[in-house]
Amino acid sequence: MNTAARHIILASTSPRRRELVASLNIPFEVIPSLADEHYEAAWKPEKIVIELAKRKAEAVYHTLEKEQRTGVIVGSDTIVVRDGYILGKPANQQEAADMLRSLQGRSHEVYSGVACVDSVTGKSLVDYRKTIVWMRECSEKEVLAYAATGEGLDKAGAYAIQGLGATLVASIEGCYFNVVGLPLSLLGEMLKTFGINVL
Repeated sequence: MNTAARHIILASTSPRRRELVASLNIPFEVIPSLADEHYEAAWKPEKIVIELAKRKAEAVYHTLEKEQRTGVIVGSDTIVVRDGYILGKPANQQEAADMLRSLQGRSHEVYSGVACVDSVTGKSLVDYRKTIVWMRECSEKEVLAYAATGEGLDKAGAYAIQGLGATLVASIEGCYFNVVGLPLSLLGEMLKTFGINVL
C-alpha cells in the first residue's frame, strides 16, 4: 500500500483535537466514536486514558466499511487528577467554580491517552502522557468570573489552558498540548510506526 496516501481518521468530536490534528498538515477526517466510556473505580489514571483512547479508536474501526479502510484511526482521552481524585466535566457553573477553587494555588495532573489503529491491518499502538499543571492563587471574584464565561463547562477540570483559562495557570511541567487534549509529540512518534511522517 502507498503510505504517502494514508490519512488520519480522528475518532473524536472535540474541536480542540480537531484543530490540533489539522495543525499537522496531514489529510484527516472526523468519525465520532460511540465507545463506552465507563471505567473501574480502582483503575489508575494512566490505565483509564489508555483504555478509553483504545476503545474510541477501536469502536470506529469496527464501523468502517472495507473501502473506508485506508487510514490510521486516532482515539484520545484526557482526564484531570487532583490528589488521586478524577475531575470530570462540570455539570454547571456552580460545579465549575467549585472545581476551580479546589485547583487554585496548587498543582494537579493531566493525563492523555492516545491510541492509533491501522484500519487496514487492525494493528494498534497505545500510549499516554502526563503533564503537571500549577494554578496560581485566585480571588473568589476571579473564580466566579471565569466560571461565568462558560469556557470550562465542557472540559475536564473546568478550565481551558488554550483560552482565557491560561490566565489562571502559573506554570506546567510536561507537554502543553497534552493539557489541551492531544499530545502532538507523542502522536507524531506513534504515526511513524504506521508510515505517516509529520516532518
